[in-house]
Amino acid sequence: MATSVTPAVPGRRRRSPLARREARWAYLFLAPWIVGFLAFTAGPMVASLWLSFTEYDVINAPRFSGLDNYRQLVSDPQVARSLGNTVYYAALHVPLVMALSLGLALLLKRVGRLQGFFRTVFYLPVMTPAVAVGILFLLLLNTQDGLVNRGLALVGIDGPSWTTDPGWVMPGIVLMSLWSLGSTVIIYLAALQNVPGDLYEAADLDGAGPWTRFRHVTLPMISGSLFFTLIVNTIASLQMFTEVYTMYFGNRQTAGSFNSDAASFYVIHLFREAFQFLHMGFASAMAWLLFLLILGITLAQVKLGNRFVYYEGEDR
Repeated sequence: MATSVTPAVPGRRRRSPLARREARWAYLFLAPWIVGFLAFTAGPMVASLWLSFTEYDVINAPRFSGLDNYRQLVSDPQVARSLGNTVYYAALHVPLVMALSLGLALLLKRVGRLQGFFRTVFYLPVMTPAVAVGILFLLLLNTQDGLVNRGLALVGIDGPSWTTDPGWVMPGIVLMSLWSLGSTVIIYLAALQNVPGDLYEAADLDGAGPWTRFRHVTLPMISGSLFFTLIVNTIASLQMFTEVYTMYFGNRQTAGSFNSDAASFYVIHLFREAFQFLHMGFASAMAWLLFLLILGITLAQVKLGNRFVYYEGEDR
């Protein structure tokens, strides 16, 4: 009697018991992250998307209002002002941090045995709580007795009113932001140490000078790290909040001593709309506008960056 054989399904291959067991363990270890993502990221995002189409003040139930919140986003001058401040800060902060970090990383590469010590020194400020940084720089940039203006006075320079003059508020914030460039320095240092030495030797044999080696060897070989820090620092700059809020909005005396529009960042305005004025629906619309803005800028950076970033093993 002939026995029937079930034909094998093309493209399908049964996994071994070991592979299935490993997959179950993988899902088990991923489960906390998946639950956390659904509960604390995806869920709130969906809820805020719904709230952005409503009027909601936390006390009363949400009331559907259609696109009213998004129309208000377009017409509200404070939204435009805070968004302009944020983009202006990012345009100053990101190139400055990247340039200084790369310069410091190049110096650290030449330090030798003390490199580990200086890596720690540069990275320690990153561990400082953001609120403490805001308070620290509020004291350092104080017009009357701040250490920055005292230092300028020693060389005969009359220091500006960093925290009260609207024209100097943004430069002061950018100066404060340099406190935490240590993480970018460490990334660049690691990238520089991975550049093959034979490339420099070949460039030397060809008669290349220091600038030529830096431009045609160093920069292409660390372009992946430059690209990564460009995206990360841009996203962080567009979400600037804690330090500036501590300096200019957490202290009533400071907040009342100057025009707060000069330090009104987008996330600060969003926070105040949500938790000070209880305009949760409008704040949710602001949050989604920021999300779309960051997404668009990141996609544009990825699109343009792929033309200039070199990855080892690629055929160019």
